Amino acid sequence: MIAQSTPSTDTSFFGHPRGLATLFFTEMWERFSYYGMRALLILFMTASVARGGLGFPVAKAGAIYGFYTAMVYLLSLPGGWLADRIFGQRRAVLYGGILICAGQFSLMSPGLQGFYAGLGLLMLGTGLLKPNVSTIVGQLYSQQDRRRDSGFSIFYMGINLGGLLAPLPCGWVGERIGWRLGFGVAGVGMLAGIIQYLWGSKYLGSAGLHPAPPASPEAGARLKRNTALAAVAAAVILGTVGLLASTGQLDISAEGISGALGIVLIVVSVGIFAWLLLGRGWTATERKRSGAILVLFLASAVFWASYEQAGSSLNLFAQRSTNRVVLGFDFPASWFQFVPSFFVMLLAPVFAWLWIALGKRDPSSPAKFALALVFGGIAFAVLVPPARAAITGALVSPWWLVGTYFIQTAGEMCLSPVGLSAMTKLAPARVAGMMMGLWFVSISIGDYLAGKAASVYESMPLPTLFGVVAATAIVAAGILTLLIRPTVRLMSGVK
Repeated sequence: MIAQSTPSTDTSFFGHPRGLATLFFTEMWERFSYYGMRALLILFMTASVARGGLGFPVAKAGAIYGFYTAMVYLLSLPGGWLADRIFGQRRAVLYGGILICAGQFSLMSPGLQGFYAGLGLLMLGTGLLKPNVSTIVGQLYSQQDRRRDSGFSIFYMGINLGGLLAPLPCGWVGERIGWRLGFGVAGVGMLAGIIQYLWGSKYLGSAGLHPAPPASPEAGARLKRNTALAAVAAAVILGTVGLLASTGQLDISAEGISGALGIVLIVVSVGIFAWLLLGRGWTATERKRSGAILVLFLASAVFWASYEQAGSSLNLFAQRSTNRVVLGFDFPASWFQFVPSFFVMLLAPVFAWLWIALGKRDPSSPAKFALALVFGGIAFAVLVPPARAAITGALVSPWWLVGTYFIQTAGEMCLSPVGLSAMTKLAPARVAGMMMGLWFVSISIGDYLAGKAASVYESMPLPTLFGVVAATAIVAAGILTLLIRPTVRLMSGVK
């Protein structure tokens, strides 16, 4: 449904509804916060205590990194459900931003308690904000509005503008002045996003303002009561586990928690798709479209497993094996995190124009996903030769990483904004927020696998690690290519 204040005739923001600008800058500042923190996270954990870090071994740091980045997206699933049923997307975005702010500032406090509390708040906040801001974007357009894919590409530029700006100040402050101050800079960015969102909400009309109406007032009251009880129970369980772990009565390792998360991701994914495909209450068209979502979901998980190594294994490669001296200036390793977002800013307008210019020849979403996987595989294949040089102790040219990020970004533009748009069109309207959360579960799986790759960074030869990632993506692209036509049929007319 289109908000009344953002009809299809509204072209005040580069030919798009004015509300898109509000969501553009909200997402920009949230991504500034996320990417600024992520650029520092694994470097901070593996840095020695003498250098202000935590002194974690790489295997432990990789497990924590994978757990955090996976949970950030996994919690998008309950975040979308809460917005659909309880808060509405608009309030969910606000609450999420506040929790993210609190999390970043918690990371500034000394001690492991503040570190883990900060990660927890960031997970919860991003889980509320991330799926719901994207859902509101979809509500600015009708199903027939051809500007939708283009609008999501512009919105995606906001995501990457935040990623472009964040590593420079956060990375410099974190690596050269103090890690925890770098997290503080990321927190200030999210605070700016909250202020902008509150000011610009007037342009969103009724988009995302209300949750889906319950079947009856009694059902609504029962839903709120059960949700509150579940939240209290979860808080008690987590608090008890944390207390027992802090007193040494319960032995919890990062590697053990990471392994458990892998099982959770599988169970959650299988459970949701079983409900969508086999549960009662869905129409035949909704079931078919859920089948198409499943194909895109799996392809997305494989792509992000390679792409999200930018913050894990490739971040370590930048720090340990890359020559970072340019004209006598030794720049921080975290500055490489600036490169993918720069390329997105460069390529997003090109792809936004391309999808519209192709008109009826515009490839289907599955075809674009297959192309993205090909790019993802080539990007890591490019790194195999410098990885061979790196294992001898040589520092390789920074252009290897720059080239890899360019190829990855070309793939990202074929998958990520297209996937966001496809989910808003394929998802049943009554679970739109939760289905956007499901899309982020695919990213969660990719992040989890990216953390696993970082965990074996020191135990597996780098050429082998990068070669396995490349081969996996290319094989997945071949399988998806064979499934393009069946998947398009399952989409039941959605283009």
